[in-house]
Amino acid sequence: MPSAVRRPIALVGLMGAGKTTVARRLGERLGVDVVDLDAEIERDTGVTVRQYFEARGEAAFRTHEREALRRGIERGAGVIACGGGIVLDSEARARLRDECRTVWLEVSPGTAAARLRAEAGPRPMLDGAPPLSRLETLLAERAARYAEVASVRVATDGLDPDAVAASVLTALGEDAARAVRKP
Repeated sequence: MPSAVRRPIALVGLMGAGKTTVARRLGERLGVDVVDLDAEIERDTGVTVRQYFEARGEAAFRTHEREALRRGIERGAGVIACGGGIVLDSEARARLRDECRTVWLEVSPGTAAARLRAEAGPRPMLDGAPPLSRLETLLAERAARYAEVASVRVATDGLDPDAVAASVLTALGEDAARAVRKP
């Protein structure tokens, strides 16, 4: 375990749960560095996540995502926003379980679909099916893996990002800030 950070907070969950936005809010509240794995991959490769999926496929993306998680932890990130499918990779799951305080941001497929409609640009994992139907399928496929890695669960439906960030800190307990700050 890197000495700079005891255990970063890693956010997992379905796309549309608010992982990126909540990670930023947590970073601001705790005064720690935030790593967004999708943004890291886009910086590494010079292409969008969609372009990466189209050119190299999901398996290659998951490998790159796992590596970005490792680097984020080693660099001492205090908060990590993970991609929705990171839990599909067994090595990433082990790292999330063993080296992070992982929080499952739970969102209903209906709420996720509504949030994603408000965003610019489609998501590659939503291609080929109506968004609500695809999100229901993705959640059914991933829920057990989210539960496997998560220290705690935080419901996000009906909450704004600041309220979700506050709920995350409450769920993690009084030592949440101490657990991610440099000693």
